[in-house]
Amino acid sequence: MELTTQAAWLFLPFVVPICIWAAWNDMRAMKIPNKSVIALALVFILLGLFVLPLNEYLWRLSHLVIVLLAGIVLNAAGALGAGDAKFAAAAAPFIAMGDLGLLLWLYAANLLAAYLTHRLAKNTKLRELAPEWKSWHVGPDFPMGFSLGGTLAIYLAMGTYYGS
Repeated sequence: MELTTQAAWLFLPFVVPICIWAAWNDMRAMKIPNKSVIALALVFILLGLFVLPLNEYLWRLSHLVIVLLAGIVLNAAGALGAGDAKFAAAAAPFIAMGDLGLLLWLYAANLLAAYLTHRLAKNTKLRELAPEWKSWHVGPDFPMGFSLGGTLAIYLAMGTYYGS
């Protein structure tokens, strides 16, 4: 992994609660709160300076803008929700460019696991643990914050062990 162990350890305790918050809210209300997106971006903006060389820090900040622009286009095309686009943009700076391939594999596996877990809970008595969740009632739509947040949290957790 190109992500450093030091960066993973610094980001992880701040990022995981935000990922849980975003995932929980997306399952509950089918919306990722803007406050969670802002909090995630602020974690990188404030802490990234301590673990990344300035040129890499600035380059990774540009990823936020690039992913946000791509997300706006995908949202306009109906391919994903606005909250998903904003969360992905705020998460982008945490990802080392050399880990992009790994991240895509991790996201694919996490998306499948999150989808199956959500559908299993939706169609069994587990649903009764949170009967008011909107994600149970929106037909084929899926709360992508569940897999987006999970992917970022797992990536950073992997970095604590496999980071450079």
